[in-house]
Amino acid sequence: MTPNPILKVLSTFKKHNVKCLLIGGQACIIYGASEFSRDSDFVILCNNENLQRLKKALNVLNARLIYVPPLEVSYLERGHACHFRCKEKFVENLRIDVISKLRGCEPFEKLWERRNRVTLKKDGIVIDVIGLRDLVQSKKTQRDKDWLMLKRLVENDIVLNKAHPSDEQVRWWLLESRNPDSLIMLAGKYLKIAKECLGNRPLLYSAINSNTQKLNLKLHKEEIRERQKDIEYWAPLRKELKALRHNSQEE
Repeated sequence: MTPNPILKVLSTFKKHNVKCLLIGGQACIIYGASEFSRDSDFVILCNNENLQRLKKALNVLNARLIYVPPLEVSYLERGHACHFRCKEKFVENLRIDVISKLRGCEPFEKLWERRNRVTLKKDGIVIDVIGLRDLVQSKKTQRDKDWLMLKRLVENDIVLNKAHPSDEQVRWWLLESRNPDSLIMLAGKYLKIAKECLGNRPLLYSAINSNTQKLNLKLHKEEIRERQKDIEYWAPLRKELKALRHNSQEE
């Protein structure tokens, strides 16, 4: 994890009892899919009490809103993100993004139940990080870099746990891996589980048959479908943001 500034944000949020989960690039670093990032992204519990705690923490960091919408329950509940830039010396220019809903993911309460608690050795800070599987799901966006991170996250989990995986782990790898070689290897080694997953991911037929060319094509089509879902999800939200920017300029 990028040192000092991010840790200051995490400790400040913890001190003010902000109920949130670390997501984004910093979460990817924790799970071994190395990505340099000076931003800190959080999914938060969206209620008035938690937002008041969050606002107090942001005030300590001298974090100022840099885009619309304002930090309000109504906008967060509709799926908007709120963006801040820190001005305090020890975190100067650090960006903080908060959101309460992740497209394709379950509600915050479920994400919280599946969270990963990580103790940072240097400072002893215990932070709540979004679970690996939920992080992977959250990366199914329209952005190229997110698909790269998704692939790295799954591949890293395979490498770390391939010696003695549970059936549940193998099933998740088969359903989420973006690497044709890994899918073919897994389908060959765990054929019974691969066949059980066919209903949820038909492209595994190609993995079972070791057809790399077809598998690559189907993986690409699968990605295109997910990207389109993300575009459609954000379209009305972006339209609303455009109207908010226009109104703020007129005032």
